[in-house]
Amino acid sequence: MARETQIHRSGRFVCLQIWRTRTVFFKAVCLFFFVSLILSVPYQASALSPEEDANIRVYEDTGPSVVNIVSTTLSYDFFYNIVPSTGTGSGVIIDKRGFIITNYHVIEDARSVEVTFFDGTRYKAEVVGLDAGDDLAVLKVKAPSAKLRPVQMGDSSGLKVGQKVLAIGNPFGLESTLTVGIVSSLGRTMRAANGKLIRGIIQTDAAINPGNSGGPLLDSEGRMIGVNTAIFSPVEGSIGIGFTIPVNTVKKLLPQLLDKGYVSRAWVGITGQTIDADDAKALSLPSAGILVAEVFKAGPGGKAGIRGSKKKIRLGNMVVASGGDLIVSVNSKPVRSMDEFNSYMESFEVGSVITLGTYRDSALLNVKVKLEEMPRER
Repeated sequence: MARETQIHRSGRFVCLQIWRTRTVFFKAVCLFFFVSLILSVPYQASALSPEEDANIRVYEDTGPSVVNIVSTTLSYDFFYNIVPSTGTGSGVIIDKRGFIITNYHVIEDARSVEVTFFDGTRYKAEVVGLDAGDDLAVLKVKAPSAKLRPVQMGDSSGLKVGQKVLAIGNPFGLESTLTVGIVSSLGRTMRAANGKLIRGIIQTDAAINPGNSGGPLLDSEGRMIGVNTAIFSPVEGSIGIGFTIPVNTVKKLLPQLLDKGYVSRAWVGITGQTIDADDAKALSLPSAGILVAEVFKAGPGGKAGIRGSKKKIRLGNMVVASGGDLIVSVNSKPVRSMDEFNSYMESFEVGSVITLGTYRDSALLNVKVKLEEMPRER
């Protein structure tokens, strides 16, 4: 009986050991599968901040409104063979009719223009309007309505230095890129390709590289507040100084660009040289102002009797006009430079009558000029 009891106890011990072994094995298997499950799940980043969420929302909402633009121009090599070359930039869809805003310099002298949408589809574009003076251009594509995602126009009049802005561009035709920054300065002045000063420019530190030209600058709600146009950089890359044409300028000029294909501007029909106080003293002139160098006889100034230069003389390292009228005011407002004179002209409509305060042979005259439309650049 004792022997049977011993055997029985030994059997229970062996069974218990087997059960314990199986339990350890079971635990090991469970642990293995648990670790494998953890490793198979993609790593999830920590929760995004409210600002990051806002950036993502603006990018996802507005990115499809931004397109890549490739323009093809023709030039001649040394042997007068025609050589095609391409340039690239960005643009932004502004309505469901297929109109796209970009920079003038992006499609300047282009023989053909092609637009790539956010999904990679490409369309030939027609140039509808050009304005070299404000570096703006309007294109039109025939694309399905579903692909046309117009940007929401904002208001650039109430911008503040320091407020957050986002720049979106499509420089490579692959996918839109996003950079974030602030408004660094307001009311900047930039010279366009045709020499005209563009005033009221927005400066931003949001990175704007050459291929991003023509893309939108957005506020934190995703509304377009400007069209990115240029960077200031000695290395042809962003160093935190970018320039943007205000959206209010775009909205002001857009009707003319769509209707006429160009912007009508008032014109006096003269060229002149800026004369400062030192120059005036050296030339024995009664005042600083604008020395009229040339008058287009068929233009408004010629019709009003404005006189141009009769000869040129050397003044230090400069050659200046001599003998022409000296304009010192526009409607009684002093004018001290040709840039300032041109700025005054921008405030007048075609057909306006202005009074030019002009010195001629030391006598001050008030010459009335009826402004006409500036001839279009060919």
